[in-house]
Formats: sequence, structure tokens, C-alpha cells
Amino acid sequence: MIVGFNHNVSYRGSGFHVQTEDSGVKKPQLVTLLYHGGTIIASQKTVYADILKVDNLNRVVEDLAKEQHKGMLRRLTKGEFDQRIVDSGIPLAPAPVPADTVGNEPVETPAPPVDMSASAVDLPEALPVAMSTVAEPVQIVEEPIVDRFRKSPPAQNLDALIFAYLSGADRL
Repeated sequence: MIVGFNHNVSYRGSGFHVQTEDSGVKKPQLVTLLYHGGTIIASQKTVYADILKVDNLNRVVEDLAKEQHKGMLRRLTKGEFDQRIVDSGIPLAPAPVPADTVGNEPVETPAPPVDMSASAVDLPEALPVAMSTVAEPVQIVEEPIVDRFRKSPPAQNLDALIFAYLSGADRL
């Protein structure tokens, strides 16, 4: 089981957090979540049950986790989640306008680099994954976004809860 990876990233004026975790060999999966505040913007799960007997499993799983984590960062900075972010009510600064233009067509400029300086883990750009003994490709599943906390009822203060409990009120 690997430790996991966490990065805070500023993208178009808003802060995001990317987190990747390994659930271990009892539940062999890697889960990467993209957050803004407490809201999950995107998630990706990789199930690796089919490679549990591979040599150097920890190294292979770590390499898979690094690549999945970097992939989520790349997808964010390339704008893949922009509509989902805006639909969630999260403000995004306007995309930078390229300085160079040819006629009326803008020239593509690369996305700004992701600042990983606060990271405790170095994620190199090219990661060799020793998958030569894997018979089938690892399954990657895009999970639906479920925000259980968005429509919760307003919280009551502690005094109101204690009073309701002591008075036998039906609603807590």
C-alpha cells in the first residue's frame, strides 16, 4: 500500500486540491479526487486486482498512482473540467488570451505549469511502469460525482439540539 499524493493547485484564479489514495490489497484500487473546498469536482478510480501477483507490486502501484494523479492535474489545467466547475458555482477567471495571433485565429499557447512546490512527493514527467507481466490493461472508471453535503438541512446550534433532546421534541 502506498502513502498517497496531495497537491494544492491554483487554476484560473481558484484553488483546487488533487488527492490520490491507494486502498490496499484487500480493496485493490486507486482513487483520485479533484476538490474545490469540500466539493468534489471529478474522480477517477483504477482497479488493479488483476495485477496483485506482479513482481514489485508496491512500485507498480506507486507508478500507476503517480500517473493517475498527474493525469488529473493535466486534465484540470487543460480545461477539461471548466464547465463542471462553473456549473458547481465556482468562479473561474477568464482564460488567458494568447499574445500571438495569426490573422483572426489565436495561436495555441501551452497551459501554465502546475505549481507543485508544496508537494512532499516529486512526480517526474515520465514514469516507467513495469507492466510487462500484466495480461490485461488496468480498468479505469470515471465515477459519478455525488455531493452528499450540498443539500443538507441548516445546522441547529448545540443549545437547540440539547433542548430538543431534553424536552422530548420530535424533531432534532
